Amino acid sequence: MCIFAPNFHIMKLLTFILFLFPVLVQAQQEPKKEVGMASFYADKFVGRKTASGEVYRHDSLTAAHKTLPFGTKLRITHVANGRSVVVRVNDRGMKGLNRVVDLSRSAAEQLGMISSGVAKVEVEILK
Repeated sequence: MCIFAPNFHIMKLLTFILFLFPVLVQAQQEPKKEVGMASFYADKFVGRKTASGEVYRHDSLTAAHKTLPFGTKLRITHVANGRSVVVRVNDRGMKGLNRVVDLSRSAAEQLGMISSGVAKVEVEILK
């Protein structure tokens, strides 16, 4: 019987808790950024239900994202002109499209991307 084995495992666990766990938690809490193309909803989607069950309104500041939880707040910045807007994720979509986010018409207007239809944006997750 080895009397040191339990102490060794306890020390490993304490080392993880004291030194490694805080590093992992900090890494998950840092705001994440994503750069890619954004588009906006066509008028035909006004009044339809989103994946969250909420009805889409073109005058709301909302967005669709492939993976982020509903309710996540995002700062979207138009790379070319520096304009930004804060939106809330309430939908999914963009299957097969090379887009990082799909914006409500109101959000797209604030970014100045209506005439182009798409724009390169930076997406930052807000706490």
